Amino acid sequence: MPLDTQPCLLRPCATRSRHTCAVRIAFSGAHRVGKTTLIERVAEALPGYALVPEPYHLLQEDGYDFADPPSAEDFEAQLERSIVELEEAGECALLDRCPADLLAYLRVGDHDVNAQLERCREAIGLLDLVVLVPIEEPDRIAVSSHEDLEQRRAVDEELFELLLDEGLAEEVLPVHGDVTTRVAQVLWTIPGWAETGFCAVGEGDCIGECGQ
Repeated sequence: MPLDTQPCLLRPCATRSRHTCAVRIAFSGAHRVGKTTLIERVAEALPGYALVPEPYHLLQEDGYDFADPPSAEDFEAQLERSIVELEEAGECALLDRCPADLLAYLRVGDHDVNAQLERCREAIGLLDLVVLVPIEEPDRIAVSSHEDLEQRRAVDEELFELLLDEGLAEEVLPVHGDVTTRVAQVLWTIPGWAETGFCAVGEGDCIGECGQ
């Protein structure tokens, strides 16, 4: 189900420690939407959390030879790696992409993914939250002319269908706005985070106890 958030600009309160619940969060989205920047900024706000790179980069590090553009077999390899990383993730983990992303790319390429859906649903069930980073108008990241814009838009639409319409994930947070706003939206969903105290960026009004 989609979650409602309080879209304010926050930074941690200077005088209070963070006592948040351990959560596993995946960040999903088409390419060039600011997903990786967002996960890196959230990781900065959550010291001690493991940041799991997207399957494409993990496979590259292992020497996997991708086609250009990636083939269906390449997306299937990424899907398998995504499931494994999710199954092996600790309690405090931020994952760049989840199985839904690779299902979306496969479906956009007209590949039948029905056989993988149940296993993907079980893996995604291990997550506490999927942060869905959409394409916004105008784009927040420059998209080069060689990018397949039709594919990018189609993947964006497939992710909304998989995660929201088909309910592939239990909790889904579509974010919007600049990266600072998006970070605040994510942090507000983490149990215990709101109680640790914040200062509103640029306003000087502390939600916690630091008095700044």
